[in-house]
Amino acid sequence: MSGELKQFLYQFKPSRSELLTDPESWTEEELKIGEAHFAHLQKATKEGIVILAGRSLDVKGPAVVIFEAASEEEGRYFMESDPFVSSGLMMASLHPFRAALVREP
Repeated sequence: MSGELKQFLYQFKPSRSELLTDPESWTEEELKIGEAHFAHLQKATKEGIVILAGRSLDVKGPAVVIFEAASEEEGRYFMESDPFVSSGLMMASLHPFRAALVREP
């Protein structure tokens, strides 16, 4: 990678609305995908790629991942490699992003 890293955000949209509203509706396979999604983002966070990942708790707000990549192409690849997205369990949209204010750790 050459040059300065750019920031991106991707937002999830579930393939079925009950994935957000009914935790009991998740199949065993979907739960495994969720575990793989978490492990994927946890690893990317430790590697310094992911800046922030989380979801709203009111079922109305978004679930997002904010991360850095060298280009939009690399950003799209990272988003599409997320197990939630690659499995089709969640759809995602990628957006250029810039954190204006970040609290010090």
